Amino acid sequence: MATWATLDCSSAQLAQLLGPNNTAAADFICSQFAAVSSKLSDTAHAVDTTYLLFSAYLVFSMQLGFAMLCAGSVRAKNTMNIMLTNVLDAATGGIFYYLFGFAFAFGGPSNGFIGRHFFGLKDIPSDSFDYSNFLYQWAFAIAAAGITSGSIAERTQFVAYLIYSSFLTGFVYPVVSHWFWSTDGWASAANTQNLLFGSGVIDFAGSGVVHMVGGIAGLWGAFIEGPRIGRFDHSGRSVALRGHSASLVVLGTFLLWFGWYGFNPGSFNKILSPYGTGSMSYYGQWSAVGRTAVTTTLAGCTAALTTLFGKRILSGHWNVTDVCNGLLGGFAAITAGCSVVEPWAAIVCGFVAAIVLISCNKLAEKVKYDDPLEAAQLHGGCGAWGIIFTALFATKKYVNEVYGGKSDRPYGLFMGGGGKMLGAHLIQIVVIIGWVSATMGPLFFVLHKLKLLRISAEDEMAGMDLTRHGGFAYVYHDDEDSEKPTTIQLRKVEPNASSTPTSV
Repeated sequence: MATWATLDCSSAQLAQLLGPNNTAAADFICSQFAAVSSKLSDTAHAVDTTYLLFSAYLVFSMQLGFAMLCAGSVRAKNTMNIMLTNVLDAATGGIFYYLFGFAFAFGGPSNGFIGRHFFGLKDIPSDSFDYSNFLYQWAFAIAAAGITSGSIAERTQFVAYLIYSSFLTGFVYPVVSHWFWSTDGWASAANTQNLLFGSGVIDFAGSGVVHMVGGIAGLWGAFIEGPRIGRFDHSGRSVALRGHSASLVVLGTFLLWFGWYGFNPGSFNKILSPYGTGSMSYYGQWSAVGRTAVTTTLAGCTAALTTLFGKRILSGHWNVTDVCNGLLGGFAAITAGCSVVEPWAAIVCGFVAAIVLISCNKLAEKVKYDDPLEAAQLHGGCGAWGIIFTALFATKKYVNEVYGGKSDRPYGLFMGGGGKMLGAHLIQIVVIIGWVSATMGPLFFVLHKLKLLRISAEDEMAGMDLTRHGGFAYVYHDDEDSEKPTTIQLRKVEPNASSTPTSV
């Protein structure tokens, strides 16, 4: 007779325990176990899908954060324009990512360069992807487009926004995400059969894939357009063209902070995966999700405080806009390594990210580069630092837990893991700069030559809300209005005489 240790819940074995003529009972019991197992599997899929959808909603809410941040960072006369571009980044990106982008990014099996299945979501759902995966990845794609729109704000023609947003979300960004996130990508850490330097690139939530792509695209757009009128005086000195609402900047920053908890922890795609067994059954991917949220928080907080005191030393002011940008710079930097570093390392990441952002802004002023939202400096510069940071501080334990399928992967240089990961990550920085420059640079240049990129000087001075969108977002007074002579009605009062109005 079979023992309990050798049973696999087959009817034949279970019948031996139940005695003779009990095959029917054994069949029934095993069928119930199979049904329970199936229900548990279904529940696991439902929990993971719900988690991914909730994360997608959080990432999508970042579009509202981008909109508020952009609106507050531009002058009031361009508010409706920048708000409309944020709406259309999402709308245009939705159509083009549905038609082409998701297929180019994740349409496997494919080659290492570009995907070739799932156009228009054909054959979705599959054993690899469901509709929730598309929604989540679309939210990432439009985030990259939103970054670029900030760099070229206040001087770009509306048609240029539509063209670049379609191209970026439908082709440029998906190709990069295929390289580093698809199981077929030539540098992906998920491509366990062909890992770059035996490591692959660990860009968990996209310091390079999202932030560098958007930042480098914005860099080329702003460089080809040139600075806004009045940004630099005749002697070349920088002139601050301050945004009209610090309140909107702060609101947008908090919304982005909130959305980042879907951006980084949500990049696990699922949550119901155990790491430990026995007495360690409390430890699983849900723990890694929590740790990722903590590292994200610490990096942003550290960058905000470092920027606060750094700018105080440099300028003598406690500037809320600078602090908000510093906070976002910390988030952009930790995005690559948030899942594979210790919380204390996230503090290092945020501290250096703030210094990188301040340095990039100083360099931008020296070369007369104008980016109204510091998007290229913040997302491009801090994103590049985040890629390097991950290759220095990724821990062995977390790398092997988060990136299974191959044991003894290389890990952070400073953690004793050698330099293979650093080599792979340096290649990532180079190829992203090269790819985005080779695609978005010529696009912006052609738009410039066709006079489809920059608005006229007259429209720029008047503001695009009035000249392109039919009116202002709200009643406001620009600084220049205060310099115009104003007729004020006063009342001249004399003793024992009637009061008469006098104009001055």
